[in-house]
Amino acid sequence: MADAALKKTGELIYEAIGLKKQFDNGKVVALRGLDLEIRQGEFVAIIGPSGCGKSTLLQMLGSLDKPSEGKLNYRGKSLPDFEDHAAYRSHEVGIIFQSFHLLPTFTVLENVQIPMFEGKASRSERKTRATELLESVGLGHRLSHFPSELSGGERQRVAIARSLVNNPSVLLADEPTGNLDSVSAVQIIDLLVEVHHRLGVTLVLVTHDPSVAERASRIIQMKDGVVISDRLANSN
Repeated sequence: MADAALKKTGELIYEAIGLKKQFDNGKVVALRGLDLEIRQGEFVAIIGPSGCGKSTLLQMLGSLDKPSEGKLNYRGKSLPDFEDHAAYRSHEVGIIFQSFHLLPTFTVLENVQIPMFEGKASRSERKTRATELLESVGLGHRLSHFPSELSGGERQRVAIARSLVNNPSVLLADEPTGNLDSVSAVQIIDLLVEVHHRLGVTLVLVTHDPSVAERASRIIQMKDGVVISDRLANSN
């Protein structure tokens, strides 16, 4: 049920209508006719118990999976029908995972440059951009280190820098604090909030932690593959 106070302002970024997702020939149903709208500049937290479909939804918003039924639009166009899903993931969205997904044999500086490798930027331009982002997340002193030499919180900071390297308009974060201790978790959420405000990116964050969700401006609660509440948060 939507909060009557929700303001529908800004460009419509994502629109899901009757979104369904089934696995194992229909034996497992992750989404059961979900409806959703997300607009430019919002910070939306999607919360719910394990298995409610929230990570499946985020995978679809990131074009990492396709719905079994229903519509999913990005800026008014059918996302599953995009011709180049890799280009969408590279330039339109930045994705932050719980498990960081850093390459162990690449340095911190090299990991952040990965999304730029298929672009037109020169080697020096890539290095400069990655260095600036790492400095902005407090890791300017770790450029030549490898992921195994970093703490969990530092690895997630690298992943955040990497997600921003191509100037995406949307950040998708799937349980970004799930593998972190409580102190590091707070620091990472603080960083995401700061990035959201400073860059004006639309931020969609999946979490099972109510305290993390309350940092958003809007909280969508899911259960059994559908939205059961959609409300403004107390603060962000």
